[in-house]
Amino acid sequence: MKKLFLLFAVLLCVSVHAVNYDVVPMPQQVALQQGEPFVLNGQVQILAADGLQQEAGFLQSYLQELTGQSLTISQKREKKVSYIELSLSPKVQAAEGFVLIVNKKGITIQGGSAAGVFYGIQTLRKALADEEQTKGGSVLLPAVNIVDAPRFSWRGMHLDCSRHFFPIAFVKKYIDLLALHNMNVFHWHLSDDQGWRIEIKRWPKLITVGSQRSGTIIGTNSDLDDHTPYGGYYTQDEAREIVAYAKARHITVVPEIDMPGHMLAALASYPELGCTGGPYQVGHYWGVYKDVLCVANVRVYQFVEDVLTEIMDIFPSEVIHIGGDETPTEKWEQCPKCQSLVQHLTPNTQHQFPLQARFTRRVFDFLTAHHRRALGWDEILDGSPQDAMIMSWRGTEPGSKAAAQGHDVVMAPTTHCYFDYQQVEDRQFEPSRCGGFIPVERVYGLNPVPDGFSAEAQRHILGVQANLWTEYVTTEEMAEYQVLPRMSALAEVQWTQPDRKDYKAFLERLTRLTTLYEHLGYTYAKHLWPERQMPSRWQF
Repeated sequence: MKKLFLLFAVLLCVSVHAVNYDVVPMPQQVALQQGEPFVLNGQVQILAADGLQQEAGFLQSYLQELTGQSLTISQKREKKVSYIELSLSPKVQAAEGFVLIVNKKGITIQGGSAAGVFYGIQTLRKALADEEQTKGGSVLLPAVNIVDAPRFSWRGMHLDCSRHFFPIAFVKKYIDLLALHNMNVFHWHLSDDQGWRIEIKRWPKLITVGSQRSGTIIGTNSDLDDHTPYGGYYTQDEAREIVAYAKARHITVVPEIDMPGHMLAALASYPELGCTGGPYQVGHYWGVYKDVLCVANVRVYQFVEDVLTEIMDIFPSEVIHIGGDETPTEKWEQCPKCQSLVQHLTPNTQHQFPLQARFTRRVFDFLTAHHRRALGWDEILDGSPQDAMIMSWRGTEPGSKAAAQGHDVVMAPTTHCYFDYQQVEDRQFEPSRCGGFIPVERVYGLNPVPDGFSAEAQRHILGVQANLWTEYVTTEEMAEYQVLPRMSALAEVQWTQPDRKDYKAFLERLTRLTTLYEHLGYTYAKHLWPERQMPSRWQF
């Protein structure tokens, strides 16, 4: 005790800052230990085992950013040097799990994989984020043992770049947000009625025509159009750059090419792919368009296979998202070729939409032949093959049904996970015109696994993600505002076991996390902290 008192007395003579392990998401086990704290200063080194140099580089960068200390990375242990040691350990059974130990001698982060080490680093990073933290001084880290691993293997966030386009620099910044919140899947929505955003070399008009719209509706599907050209797309090299950037942060990029509906931008580029032959134009307004791919047209399947071949070449993800939602059948019902095809289909009362089921099955078979898995919105559950992955967006019920039938499921219900929806009921001072209401507390309260589910069905719930559709999200700052701080609540749903969750305690941890949001320059909604909000307009 006397030695500990003397240590604190000495440290009080210099600039010293303390660390708090109340982070988001809440770790599974945090056990403070007896003993002296570790003193983090500029003499500490990072010791990284083989294969963890990249993780060491992230840790070095984070510490420089937060503390101003530039730590050396070493691969060889020396005497009389204090280390933050990164290593892999077979004792950490979960691949994404880690053990973080702090004592007076140093800090060790052991992971079940490099990803586990990375999440241990994120925990340390967030522990260092404190409203009283300033650069230049030593940092005291209380002795602690943290044992952690995620609840779900799929911890995702979605970004729609079709309705409004976001540059590569922002996509990277968005991916950094995922890393901060221990997420591992970036769902990249790259095509829709209002714009095709990814270069496909075999079908070049998708870029020259489909990536541009001649105007955008003003407001919420009013009759007023701004008639201002709008567009943008990612080259294949830029997309590969994003894949590499995400991979370095242990995030998988899952691309989405929505089909057979939400294809108006493709039809405007190649009118022969539709039932009527056009003319078509890239969509100006939001919602669902009746024009879809003609599923009786042989050329459509060549188009789909060509697109998916290039997508698979760009994106190494095992999972490819093929959409499948909101596909009107009116054009098929009026198309002689489609109706002729219906007559030759084998009757199956289980298929409410037999043409879409046939189309989906063919796309699934193509992806399976290339050793990939197809993921689609929950509409494809009707007539989909057993190996189909389902993303449940129309509530949790379709996902529960799919899991009970043996399909792997990702929960992304509109009730909890649509971050384009408003965060408060009073929309007067909100930047987005989108409807709906999903506050932070509702996100936090999501239960992805229904009560009473069998153990077998539970295994098919792979995880959870939230979606940011961008009809009314026109700037980078708005995108950040819509996802933050709700993303933190989602992270705790994805990572933390239910018996560890406590909303009141979460709010305290979230308040600390906003310090890091501000430090990193992110825009976040401040409804939980009224004292931080701008005064009402009539008070100006």
